[in-house]
Amino acid sequence: MQKEIYLAAGCFWGAEKAFQSLNGVIDTTVGFANGNVDNPSYQLVKTSTTGHRETVKIVYDDSVISLNKLLKGYFLIIDPTLANQQGHDIGSQYQTGIYYNDPESEIICRNYWEQEKRKYPVFMVELAPLKCFWSAEEYHQDYLIKNPTGYCHVSLAQYAAVRELNNE
Repeated sequence: MQKEIYLAAGCFWGAEKAFQSLNGVIDTTVGFANGNVDNPSYQLVKTSTTGHRETVKIVYDDSVISLNKLLKGYFLIIDPTLANQQGHDIGSQYQTGIYYNDPESEIICRNYWEQEKRKYPVFMVELAPLKCFWSAEEYHQDYLIKNPTGYCHVSLAQYAAVRELNNE
């Protein structure tokens, strides 16, 4: 069955690339989640005044990949101890977060989030229902495919660890 999850992992370019490498991921869209401005531009979101998070909408086939495996991949590419930052990217738009849009996903996400939270003395990953999602401008979609030398906080080792999930 086709399902969706919304994951904010800092800069959305690298997160999108990581999730695109997983079997069962049907589609990814980068955009802005849970802010207070309708249809914001990247230029506005990067001012850290809209409350939006750079987020990847992941459409997946749950008969091929589980939400738990997607969340495992998510935690491989973030530092959950940082607020409003991942790598060199700083600002509220880079806050990490897991945003669900149905009761079944909420239970799975909450259980995984609680399990991860116990591992760290400081844990800054948001967990909330999806309130809104606005697609980013076209030039942001598949950015690291179009611009393979573009900057991203996700390391080559982290990409490899996510791809390895295909072998589990």
